[in-house]
Amino acid sequence: MPGKNAGPPSGAPHWSRVELSGNTRRLAVSLVPSNAIQQKEIPVHKRTLLTLLFLVALAAVVAATATAAANGKNASKKAKSAVQVEVFSPRTGDTAGKQSKGFFVDLALRYPSLAASGADFQLTGPTTHQNQAPFPGAFAPGVDEKVPGLIVLLSTTTIGAKNAQNLANLFNLTGFTNQRTHEIWDTWIVGAPSFGKNVRSVLRVAVAADKNKDGIYNDAPAVVPDSNGDGRINAVDLKAFGVASNIAVVPFEIRD
Repeated sequence: MPGKNAGPPSGAPHWSRVELSGNTRRLAVSLVPSNAIQQKEIPVHKRTLLTLLFLVALAAVVAATATAAANGKNASKKAKSAVQVEVFSPRTGDTAGKQSKGFFVDLALRYPSLAASGADFQLTGPTTHQNQAPFPGAFAPGVDEKVPGLIVLLSTTTIGAKNAQNLANLFNLTGFTNQRTHEIWDTWIVGAPSFGKNVRSVLRVAVAADKNKDGIYNDAPAVVPDSNGDGRINAVDLKAFGVASNIAVVPFEIRD
């Protein structure tokens, strides 16, 4: 049995007497449990959960900040390229051609100015199609005199210097698409199965740096030097030679 002076059980209403005028006593009732008056403390497991949630949120903020910084850095790198290369065809993962020929290599080049491109019109092709009006141009592997800074490589090339051979002078059609952005389009329809049959290939396109400092991007090589001697010409060798543009890399398949 509870002692005579024992207090109310935990959570019970708190009773108190109040003296009023006229010596009239009235019993007042507080509906707030007595244990609620004491300062509440957050249980340990709740504090642990809140700490974990805070750490997860902090990690997410740090990751988002790092990603934004990386994207900004990459965008800055692209913006620093004097010339921009964009490949329309083939696209990554395409299965191109029929009888391992008849596919397009189609691209756009954007220069600081049209004068800096050193480019000119052409509509050309093999044998009797080359050097014909209205836009005559030569047609053979090597440097394209109509876009003299352009470097185009296919990793499965079977002619000339193989994967080191610049194929820019095999392009058929060159035109000026936008004077405001100094944009030139260049197109090649591959007319022979000279770049591998039923193979996975990699297209690489870039514009050579202004190596002779004449203000014109006209210094593409006929053959890209193998800078590290590994027998494979890729971005490492293009950078070693010197480029003024991004290096467009497109893995695709050539099929019959």
